[in-house]
Amino acid sequence: MIELIEQQTQDISWFFITGENIAFIASGGGPLPTTIASQTFDDLDLVYDSIFDLPDRCDVVINPELKKMIYPNTVNEQYLADFVLMASKGLFSYDKTVVNKFSDTGYHLVASPTKPLTADELPAPLLELLACRKDQNILGNTIDISLL
Repeated sequence: MIELIEQQTQDISWFFITGENIAFIASGGGPLPTTIASQTFDDLDLVYDSIFDLPDRCDVVINPELKKMIYPNTVNEQYLADFVLMASKGLFSYDKTVVNKFSDTGYHLVASPTKPLTADELPAPLLELLACRKDQNILGNTIDISLL
């Protein structure tokens, strides 16, 4: 189980299936949905590594509104690297919008794939790992994870 203090002090990478698509989220020290917090870091690492090992499948579109959603000077290659990597594998990539405010549950789209990976394309073992992370189709330029 991922303790509250760990959620508050770490940028935790997690994933979920929403509708037909898969999303990558960087928690930015924010709260995790109960289904994610009930897992272990080993569980999260296994999913991350499995997705990391998937081949690149498409080009990536950086959210054109990104610089309006966060401090513009933070949008650089270093910031974008993990989000672009995950989007190139077909995942929609999100980051916490208001860092240093644990209670805020808002996230913004950083990068999206030109050819999204769908849940039915996932290898069976990876789909099984993500099975408890299915939610309504809530993707957009912003999401509120309190809805998960």
